[in-house]
Amino acid sequence: MNTLAKFIKNRKLFPVFVGFASGIYPIIFYYSNNYSLINSWKHLGFFICLFLFVPMVTCYVGYRIFSKESLKEYKKFLLSFLSILFFLFYLELSVFASVRLWLTLAIVLIAVVAAKFLHRHIKKIMTIQFILAFLGLFTLVPVLAKQINYTDEWMQLPDKIDEAVFKKKPNIYFIQPDGYVNFSEIDKGYYKIDNEEFKSFLEESGFTLYDNFRSNYASTLSSNMATFAMKHHHYNTGFNFTEVINAREVIMDANPVLNVFKKNGYKTHFIAEWPYLIANKPKIGYDFSNFTNKDVSLIGTGFSTGKEIFEPLEQTIMQDSAKPKFYFIEIFKPGHVPAMKEKTKGAEIEKGLWEKRLDTANIKLKRTISIIKDRDPNSLIMIMADHGGFIGMDHTLQMRIKSEDRDWVYTIFSSQLAIHWPDGVAPEFDSKFKTPINVFRILFAYLSENESYLNYLEDDASFMKIEVGAPKGVYKYIDADGNVTFKRV
Repeated sequence: MNTLAKFIKNRKLFPVFVGFASGIYPIIFYYSNNYSLINSWKHLGFFICLFLFVPMVTCYVGYRIFSKESLKEYKKFLLSFLSILFFLFYLELSVFASVRLWLTLAIVLIAVVAAKFLHRHIKKIMTIQFILAFLGLFTLVPVLAKQINYTDEWMQLPDKIDEAVFKKKPNIYFIQPDGYVNFSEIDKGYYKIDNEEFKSFLEESGFTLYDNFRSNYASTLSSNMATFAMKHHHYNTGFNFTEVINAREVIMDANPVLNVFKKNGYKTHFIAEWPYLIANKPKIGYDFSNFTNKDVSLIGTGFSTGKEIFEPLEQTIMQDSAKPKFYFIEIFKPGHVPAMKEKTKGAEIEKGLWEKRLDTANIKLKRTISIIKDRDPNSLIMIMADHGGFIGMDHTLQMRIKSEDRDWVYTIFSSQLAIHWPDGVAPEFDSKFKTPINVFRILFAYLSENESYLNYLEDDASFMKIEVGAPKGVYKYIDADGNVTFKRV
């Protein structure tokens, strides 16, 4: 305490130290809450420069400039102004991952007022900033520890399916509409929406519809990570319900599904409307991608720059006709209710908005299917959603509340699966399609004509992180038979 008191009373100011203090807590806060979006060395260098070097240099240079005789009367206000300005501005970036004009202007105004009335207390301001930084370490250190201790042992396969040799090699199009609920659920429960027109379109287009299909996990990343790994991760002690450790790295490169396609001579394609799956600039293992890491800003969530999917799809279908192709196509509609309580308009209004987005999704899906069938009529087209639409909820965070309401649980997990089989002939074992985790294992059994791969199907269960109403943890929420249950993993 004596050291702290001496520091506060010491009138000698260190401008560089002031700048460092203003940025150290925001950078810790940003990493604690967004680690999986910025877990690269390039991000680390960028954030050190932006959050630490920029305020340090600005404070030093500004202090020297304001030491001139003509500016000396304002010098006493400078460091407190810059300290508050940088501190609040960086917190704005940390919370919203973007600059919001009116909020930024408000921050400037707050900094001006604070400089006028608090300039004599700059050391106290710095002390508070350092205390916050120290407290922030209690959140950051566990996040870093989880990353350091991460192991991919969970991805080890029980057989040699990663060496599968295909006897059939149709072009395969995996189309993923975000949050698209299954036809068996959409006309009941919290949905009660008429989607018969699109259902009829798929049936007339030769698709087989798989009722009661549902996701294993509740978010795009967690669902796709298990799908492409063909193994359960049980959220892998991840950072939150949407982010899972190394999810983007697994989905975009280090997964057995992509490897099997490549070993069988497939050219692989990733086409998406938004670069969400490469938000942290992972290695892209696909031979073609309509997004590169250069398209992704260092600050953001992967939704800053969008692209349409139809042109790259049309162009690439006609290329390399001698090679079989695999496509992973992401359509970010109809989506789900807002993630945060602050952004919801209420369950009923959000349902109406989701229904409008469903219409948009249907239009996009029809066009995508038409493009494929016109140019590649005997291909395998798979429409498989990542999770449900969360209709009935005000916001998705309500999923963390324990519930025994069957419809509440299924609004999270019910998801679409429809497949257009080559020659219109589905395999005899297609009744095994229940959840995404086994989809590619079943497809590989079909393509390789090796049903022994079906001996190692994963548990067709759905899992959820629960925080309210039960001890915090991961629970099996739906069992392999589709019954709502509640068993801690």
